[in-house]
Amino acid sequence: MIGEWRWLYSSDTFHPHTNPLREVGLRPAFFSVSSGAGGTKRRPTIEETTGTNLQPNESEIAAKIAELDPRIELIAVQAPARESLRLFIDHPDGVGLDLCERVTMQVRDLLGDFALEVSSPGIDRPLAKPEHYARFVGHEARIRTAEPIGGRRNFTGRLTAAGADAVSIESAGEAIEIPFELISRSNLVPELSEVQS
Repeated sequence: MIGEWRWLYSSDTFHPHTNPLREVGLRPAFFSVSSGAGGTKRRPTIEETTGTNLQPNESEIAAKIAELDPRIELIAVQAPARESLRLFIDHPDGVGLDLCERVTMQVRDLLGDFALEVSSPGIDRPLAKPEHYARFVGHEARIRTAEPIGGRRNFTGRLTAAGADAVSIESAGEAIEIPFELISRSNLVPELSEVQS
């Protein structure tokens, strides 16, 4: 089993008499959530998952985190369950338990009754924004699309280019351009040298 230690700080508001913050160890891979093109099958947005118009939105969460430290990057926000949010953060100096705890406390008042997890991106980092793809050109990634492209929905290969509207990946010996609007989830594929045994 290939695994990694990923710092995760979790706050569970449903158990007020216990310590609401706990460290969690070995974590499975996660993928980013993004909307697909109109009328295509895609993963639900946070608002659709929770059945509410989530206030605050992702940009408000990022702004609140920037108040703590402007170098902290909010990579992705996921809603793994109806009343739960998962935030992936990164920092130039790395992400440890202390930073996850500080971010949890910083955004807690914005998120009301949601259970909150704050995590480092890990070596299988989610790719959720065009600038993420541009930053990792030359690295191997796994991309799943909402609609087939050339009869396929899953692509694994080297990112060769990233623009404002699409990313190019060399997969199965061919160059494929994938519009961002069709990507349902994506993450880096860890290099063998990065995987700890």
